[in-house]
Amino acid sequence: MSVPSWINAKLVAGSTVILFVVMLGLLGPWIWDTTQARVASCPLNLPPYGFSPPNLTFQPAQLAHPLGTESSGRDMLAVLITGTPNSLLVGTIAAGIGIVIGTLLGLTAGFMGGWVGTLIRVMSDAIITIPSLVVLIVISSYVREISLTSMGLLLALFAWPGTTRTVYAQTLSLRERGYVQMARLSGASTLSIMVFELLPNLMPYLAACFTASVSGNILAATGLEALGLGPSRIPTLGMAISNAVRGAAILRGMWWWWGLPIAMLILIFSGLFLITIGLDEVANPRLRRSEGNAR
Repeated sequence: MSVPSWINAKLVAGSTVILFVVMLGLLGPWIWDTTQARVASCPLNLPPYGFSPPNLTFQPAQLAHPLGTESSGRDMLAVLITGTPNSLLVGTIAAGIGIVIGTLLGLTAGFMGGWVGTLIRVMSDAIITIPSLVVLIVISSYVREISLTSMGLLLALFAWPGTTRTVYAQTLSLRERGYVQMARLSGASTLSIMVFELLPNLMPYLAACFTASVSGNILAATGLEALGLGPSRIPTLGMAISNAVRGAAILRGMWWWWGLPIAMLILIFSGLFLITIGLDEVANPRLRRSEGNAR
C-alpha cells in the first residue's frame, strides 16, 4: 500500500509534539493538582526531585514536587501544565486572526490587481517596516489588565502582513492557470473564482504560514511577558521566565525555575518548525522529489 504524498516524517513528528502540548492542557489538570501554580501554594525553593540542592539555603527535594518549586511557592510542574497550553493559545489566536486578514487582503490584491492591489501591498509593506515589538511594549504598558485573548488580539495587529505578501505572490501565479481562465470564460464571478478556484490551492501554503506565525507570535508574547507586560494572573511560559528574572534565579542557581519553561518553548518551536517544513514539502513537489532522490 502506497503512503499518501502529504504524509512525511517531519509533519508526523511535529504534529505529535504539538498534540502532546494540547493534551497536556486537556489532561494535565486530571493528572496533577494545577492549583499549585498559584502563589504560596507550595513550599519555597524546592529543587527537582533527585537533584542535590546547590547550596544550604534550599530545602531538600520532595517527591510531592518532582520538578521543584520557586520563590513564590509555585509548583513548577503545575506551572508547565497550565502555562504551556496558554502560551500556545496566545500564539494560535494571533496567528488565526493574521491568517484570515492576510488571506483576504492577499487574495484581493493578487487577483484584482490595479490600484486595489497596489494599496494593499503598500499598506502591508509599511506595517512590516514598523518596529512591532516597540509598539507592542508601548501599548501593553497602557493596558491595565491583559488576558490571554487581549494578548492574542494585540499581537494580531502585526501578524497579517507576512501572510498577505505570501498569498499575494501565490495568487499572482495561480490566476494565470488554465482552470482559472476557464472559470472566467464560463462567467464565474470574481468572488466565486477566489473562493472555489484559488483558495483550495492555497491551503498548503496557508497552513505553513499559520504554523510559522504561531511560532513568531509565541516568541513575541514571551518577549512581552519577560518584560512583565503579560497576563500577570494567568500562568504562561513567558511569565514564568519573567518571574525567574525578577527573582534572580540565575544568580541563585535555580536553573529549574527558568530552564524548564525555556525547554518547553524549544519543544513547541521544534514541533511547529517540523510541521512548517512538512507542509512546505507537501505544497512544493520539488522538495518531495529532492528528498526522494536523496534517499
